[in-house]
Amino acid sequence: MLSSVMASPKGSRSQKMKLPIFTRKGTLEVPSPTEKDWSKDDEDDWVFKDPDQEQDSLPQPYRMINKMVNSLFDRSWEMIEARDTSKKAELRRTPPTIYHPLRESKLNTMPNCMDVSQDYVFIGGSKGFSIYNLHNAKQLYVWEKLKVDVISIWATDLGSEILIAPVDEMGIVRLFYFYKDGLYLIKAINELEDASKQTTCIKMEISKGGNFAALLLQGAGDIWLDVYKLPKESWIKEVQYPQLAVNTKKKIRQQLQLNTPDSVTADSLDTDMNISFRGDVKLSLPVQIMKIKPPKPITGLACVLGVHWTDHHNFFFYSLNRTLKDKVDPEGVWPCAAPIVVSQLSPCSSYLVLACEDGVLSLWDLAQGLTLGVVALPEKCFCQSIHFLKYFLVHKGQSVYPEGSVKCHMKCVVLCTDASLHLVTASGIQNSTISLLVERPVKYLDEAICAVAPVQALPGMVLTFSRDGSVFLMDVAKSQIICSFALPRSYSLAAPWNPVFVVSLHHPCFLLRGDHPDEIGSASKAEDIPNSIFYFNFEDYPLLKNFSRNCTIPQASILAHPTFAQALPLEERCEKFFQKSIQNLAKYKVKEEEHWTRLRRYSLLLQKEDLKK
Repeated sequence: MLSSVMASPKGSRSQKMKLPIFTRKGTLEVPSPTEKDWSKDDEDDWVFKDPDQEQDSLPQPYRMINKMVNSLFDRSWEMIEARDTSKKAELRRTPPTIYHPLRESKLNTMPNCMDVSQDYVFIGGSKGFSIYNLHNAKQLYVWEKLKVDVISIWATDLGSEILIAPVDEMGIVRLFYFYKDGLYLIKAINELEDASKQTTCIKMEISKGGNFAALLLQGAGDIWLDVYKLPKESWIKEVQYPQLAVNTKKKIRQQLQLNTPDSVTADSLDTDMNISFRGDVKLSLPVQIMKIKPPKPITGLACVLGVHWTDHHNFFFYSLNRTLKDKVDPEGVWPCAAPIVVSQLSPCSSYLVLACEDGVLSLWDLAQGLTLGVVALPEKCFCQSIHFLKYFLVHKGQSVYPEGSVKCHMKCVVLCTDASLHLVTASGIQNSTISLLVERPVKYLDEAICAVAPVQALPGMVLTFSRDGSVFLMDVAKSQIICSFALPRSYSLAAPWNPVFVVSLHHPCFLLRGDHPDEIGSASKAEDIPNSIFYFNFEDYPLLKNFSRNCTIPQASILAHPTFAQALPLEERCEKFFQKSIQNLAKYKVKEEEHWTRLRRYSLLLQKEDLKK
């Protein structure tokens, strides 16, 4: 050590050698006069002290150098231990099974967004959107006649038809109607001739079944919500019987000039289906039923449409049974103790979760009009997004969907701003729990979860997308990673913190956009960058076949387990209890008759014995 090399003890070598001294720790005290009160000697109460240590101190600046060197050695050793611990942890971590995509669809333009409905994939990109076949990845149609890119797109299943709503960079929403082999432009909802008065669509929601559409718009320093009623019954008649539709050439020309500059081109690469744009048919326009602005807090009852505004404590309800001329006032409100940051409605429209900025989640059953409970996120955890799961049960170690309807039971996963993931479960009134699925990353920040997507084809499964580009399939019931999905080696996620993907609700698959990092920097134009959409089918991977095929459990198996029986609706549980009570009563009567029969036989035997005597 540096101290031993540079030590300069005071005094001469002729001095007597000083022996080590044992000194007691702490201050000395006067002992008590009685020996029994004396403390027993303990080795821990004494410390060894070198008498030469006092003469071994270094002068400045060597004492400072010695301290810095010792500190450097300590920090180096801590880093060595940390790296060693990290390597051991990596060796203990079992890598999940990695699955690669089954197909690749190469695109001519960069996809900005996509959605899936029925057997079709709708991809928004440069100057429009394109339609692909989900199963064979063939391009069916291209609509590219905008001057700007499409940044978001929605596709809603209307049964035999599909409603498409792309939003471009200017915030303009266009409604398209897709029926069989025809694509119809309904209207550019918020497009104005005066560009200075143009409004921007921030968010759009279409109700389940496509009866209503709501657009959150802003413009001129104001923000509001426009609600439309969609005449889908008229649309199906107008496309089946085109003579019923308004077909004036002048109006068609004006509509095309307003909504679609120039003409529309098609790229039909699928020989099985040719999609054509039907500009000669004018469909009925959506009917605006109300315009909602942020209201003042009031009290009342719950209705159909629910809205929460930024920095507001209340969740407002509006009736949809009105016209645009009616006065727009909220007819109900649910107050919260803190401002609402996230509100999420379940896909079945039966459950609602309100997340406040203090980390408290309120769980509501809209069908019953009851609260299912209130849960709180851990300290310093704040909600970022809420994702509902179709309610599932764990039967023989596997997550399954119960057969039939389930009431007063819901499950959802909550992604927090610190990248932690939580599972929220509500089973009946005031029986809600919250459990941690993934902790927030501390050492490996690249493992932070950026996006979550439930997989309806696999009970209790969600896809997680991490900042380092990893895609994992997680079983939330076991909080366990089942497998991971990886792009080919030459591709990666260009923006892993905001991945472009879509999970199908009708098929066991999902699509993921991949980019070629080696060619992004070398390409001179955006059109020259190769872009691909990769197709993953869960049923084609050996580990996941059983999950998708054996995903339901009959009610007979549910009733055999007392915990599973709670998942049934109240009416069915009461009926089953009544039937079981009748069966038990019948069994009791049979046993009672058998008991009296034995008593009569025994009395007859006693009488016979008496007669013999």
